[in-house]
Amino acid sequence: MTNPTPAGLPEQPVSGPTELPVVDTTDVRTGPEVAHELLSVLPLLGEWHGEGQAAGTQGDHRFGQWVRFAHDGRDFLSYESRTWRIAEDGTVAGPDVRESGFWRPRGDDEVELLVAHPEGLVEIYVGTARTTTSWELASDVLARTPDHPDVTKAARLYGIVEGALMYAVDRAGDDGRLRPVMSARLERIR
Repeated sequence: MTNPTPAGLPEQPVSGPTELPVVDTTDVRTGPEVAHELLSVLPLLGEWHGEGQAAGTQGDHRFGQWVRFAHDGRDFLSYESRTWRIAEDGTVAGPDVRESGFWRPRGDDEVELLVAHPEGLVEIYVGTARTTTSWELASDVLARTPDHPDVTKAARLYGIVEGALMYAVDRAGDDGRLRPVMSARLERIR
């Protein structure tokens, strides 16, 4: 498939790698120098892949996940997460939750996490680096579109245990009681 072009110009492919003049990297050995402010979240840097369990209005289900934490030399990590449902027979059943955002360290142990979801939810978390490889965050601001279910508060816990990134996300509805939404164990792939 190609993009339409004016007469006389070569057609350009629709997909393929995009070259940008400013590099994001998931590696401390390549690309821009790592900002000193990132030290408290530096263990997250990289690409991770694995499986998890989700709970929701459509029932519990397994999912596969790919997560990327990258930097461009400034004092934040970009964050991207894509998940896909896994059927009972182990086959891919289609796309699932997708989110993107930024991890923003503030001081030695404080961290902010900004997350946007295409379903119409934006979450701002504040929290701390509990250790050099674990982070605990609670929602500070939640904003949703009218068609997104009500979310009154949320919490996230991330940790690197024996080389694997493990996390849990809890959310509360109108009753204010936090309930597990999703958790996973991801292995570093890059």
